[in-house]
Amino acid sequence: MLDILWAVLLCGGVLYAACTGAMPDVSASIMPLAADAAGLALGLVGTLSLWMGLMKIAERAGLTHALARMLRPLLRRIFPDVPPDHPAMGAMVMNLSANMLGLGNAATPLGLTAMRELETLNKRPGVASDAMVVFLAINTSSVTLIPATIIALRSAAGSSAPAEILVPTLCATVCGTAFAVALARVWVKRR
Repeated sequence: MLDILWAVLLCGGVLYAACTGAMPDVSASIMPLAADAAGLALGLVGTLSLWMGLMKIAERAGLTHALARMLRPLLRRIFPDVPPDHPAMGAMVMNLSANMLGLGNAATPLGLTAMRELETLNKRPGVASDAMVVFLAINTSSVTLIPATIIALRSAAGSSAPAEILVPTLCATVCGTAFAVALARVWVKRR
């Protein structure tokens, strides 16, 4: 639906420019903007490749599993309805660990697996369970230790200190996650 909206806006803008005689301005602005977009994309490729490589090394070195071991006791308290040895708990722990390390691409399939596994515990299939609501709130707000994508964007945009956002990002994501969990708990109790 959003793609259709963008297409309508783009076509409407070009049609308006054609009707008002501003087509030369549109043509003159397209090439510099395309060059800027290509430069930004190429800058991101290098930086993201570096961060993803470092994260892959950290994952193979066991950092993700160590983080998962640290998260497991906390998640047992947050999700009392999920048995500690259930596959849903393992998938949730791995999803949150990957999100914390900025491995969004690795976190997505783990989050989907966690939801599928939580559905097997659901007493009302097709309706989100309490555990699913809370997990979605945590997953969406996601505490981030290493915001690799944002660091890459800042680096590609020419920032002199692209990693200076580590502490503010950590503070903001911790506050956001705490609020999301509290709100999800209120919602669950109201149901």
